[in-house]
Amino acid sequence: MNASELKPWELAKKQAAARPFPIVLGLDRVRAILDRMSLRRAPVVITVAGTNGKGSTCAMLDSILRAAGYRVGLYTSPHLISFHERIRIDGRCITESALEAAFDGVLRLPGADQLTEFELDTLAAFRAFSEASLDVWVLEIGLGGRLDAVNVLDSDCGVITSIGVDHVEFLGPTREHIGYEKAHIYRTGRPAVCSDPNPPEAVLRVASELGAHLKVQGREFHGVARDGGWNYSGEAWWFEGLPLPAIGGSKQVQNAAGVLAVLESLRDRCRVTEEAIRTGLRSVRLTGRFQKIGDHPETYVDVAHNPEAAAVLAESIGALEKRGRIHAVFGILRDKDCRGVIDALKPVVDVWHVASTHGPRGLDASVPAGMLATGIPTEVHTCATVAEAHRAALAQALAAATLDAGAGDRVIAFGSFSVVSEVLQLAGVNPS
Repeated sequence: MNASELKPWELAKKQAAARPFPIVLGLDRVRAILDRMSLRRAPVVITVAGTNGKGSTCAMLDSILRAAGYRVGLYTSPHLISFHERIRIDGRCITESALEAAFDGVLRLPGADQLTEFELDTLAAFRAFSEASLDVWVLEIGLGGRLDAVNVLDSDCGVITSIGVDHVEFLGPTREHIGYEKAHIYRTGRPAVCSDPNPPEAVLRVASELGAHLKVQGREFHGVARDGGWNYSGEAWWFEGLPLPAIGGSKQVQNAAGVLAVLESLRDRCRVTEEAIRTGLRSVRLTGRFQKIGDHPETYVDVAHNPEAAAVLAESIGALEKRGRIHAVFGILRDKDCRGVIDALKPVVDVWHVASTHGPRGLDASVPAGMLATGIPTEVHTCATVAEAHRAALAQALAAATLDAGAGDRVIAFGSFSVVSEVLQLAGVNPS
């Protein structure tokens, strides 16, 4: 698609992404524009940061709050197929007309041409939510926390999910460095939640220095899986036999407990009943998180692109009924810890169909294939594209079923968002 075919908001995003430094952390640019926007801020704003579990946490907050009767704006990133997925109003992707109006409202302001692409996206989301006159905004941090554009708003509660080592070029090399950045979504005198039961000391220290009212999983609140459900205990709430969240993955009780800690902290401002909690947990949906997308062969997708997420995916695969072989469709970006992801999943994957990823951050399939050639012997196939890897994995799994009706081979596509996005499109799955 050439520039003349792009919509004005698409062209503006393309121009922002093409600047010499497309990612420049800091709040000065976005704050200067925000001050001119005259937004109608929602009565309650919740900010979500973390290395893994952000998407699940945002989705559960959105689902439960809507089940309780609130009108909710949900801002997340990245998207899997369409940019419209990032801005949801009352559970639906933003319409094209509303998206055009939101971007136009930002681009008209002086200084907007200096925004990074993510800053432009974020302010457009704020504009769209303001125009919709919503009750609650649920906002996912894009990168880190302290200097992320979303953090320009003072939220009523900040929640940090799990903290792992990722984006080290921006956030620092250790969990302590990264925890420090993420903890700055907390605000003085306001509730703060950490779903990670083992937070870096920096999170506790920053919360204390800011004077935030911090609750930590395993300390002020607990989520415990029991008999096909789970129990929550907090400072004011106690629920038994809650339904497991309708999102795949072995860490969803941990994420759900963090969600209830947030809602418990805001209970005087957001009235949420036990019935709404149960309904929201049962009905929550999140594309690309250990999501089953096919039955013949049984096929899953998961956006596991760092070692911590890969370890969770390995647990989820290990929890499946034991039968047949696991075929991986795998591709990852050059700036991710490919070795760490492979090491986490190699023990549970039998056959690897490795695809090259493309673009400035792309990684040739030969690199992960070379890593897989060391250590435990494993079957590896290199493919030029994700489509080729996907076809090969499906064909091999189906062939196994033809030879042995009880084989039950499975296909798991994971790695970069682009890999999951392409497999979803090949399978005809629509995230919206």
